[in-house]
Amino acid sequence: MKPVKMIAWFDEDGMPTPVRYNMATEDQTSMTIHIDRIIQKREEKLAGNRMLIFTCQSVINGLEKKYEIKYELNTCKWFLYKM
Repeated sequence: MKPVKMIAWFDEDGMPTPVRYNMATEDQTSMTIHIDRIIQKREEKLAGNRMLIFTCQSVINGLEKKYEIKYELNTCKWFLYKM
């Protein structure tokens, strides 16, 4: 789980929809990824901590990739989970 900086929009009920995120690469540079498609959204409880899990798809470095982003509801933090 790698923390990321996220830009998201929220509906009237406070539910987020991720738009794009910024993460540090291995050579300590910054990379912005636009989320092309949200495939699935589900909720999970991990040790009593509620999280929203978004299965997303984006084109990264010319390749289409699927990955998961987690949003921790208690702390309002975003994490890149599986890539």
